[in-house]
Amino acid sequence: MQITAPSFDEYLKQIPEDRQKAFQKLFETLNKNIPQNFEVSMSGGMINWVVPLEIYPAGYHCTPGSPLPFLAMASQKNFIALYHMGIYAKPELLNWFVEEFPKHSKKKLDMGKSCIRFKKPDDIPFELIAELSKKMSAEEWIAVYEKNFKK
Repeated sequence: MQITAPSFDEYLKQIPEDRQKAFQKLFETLNKNIPQNFEVSMSGGMINWVVPLEIYPAGYHCTPGSPLPFLAMASQKNFIALYHMGIYAKPELLNWFVEEFPKHSKKKLDMGKSCIRFKKPDDIPFELIAELSKKMSAEEWIAVYEKNFKK
C-alpha cells in the first residue's frame, strides 16, 4: 500500500481512519524532537526527514541530486512503519533502542534492519520514539553515512 500525496495533510486523509490519530501523533512527536537541520519531505509514499542539499550538497549516493534520507514514516497495509537509518548504520543506537523498548512497551519489538513496525496504533511508545528521534544530529548522521555507505 503506497500512498502518493503532496503533503502530510493529504497523506493523513488517505490512511485508514483508525490509524489517523496515532499517525498524526507520531508525526508530531518526530517533528518536535528531531534535531535541527533535518527537513520534512514527501517521497516514495512516505513522510521523510532528510538532510537537505543546502547542508549536505553531496546528497544521497543512490539518487544523485536528492537530499540524504534519515527518517521516514508510512502507513503500510497492516502496520505503521517507522524507518530510522541511524539504527541501521550505528550498532550502539540499535542496541540502545532494543534495550529500552521493553521498558516502554509490553509488546514484542517487531523490527527489521531499519524498520520498526507497529501493528496496533495504541502500541506506539511515543516517549521512546521521542528519545530516539533526539539521538542523532544531522551532522552526526552525515559522518555515520559517509563512514558506512558513501563510496
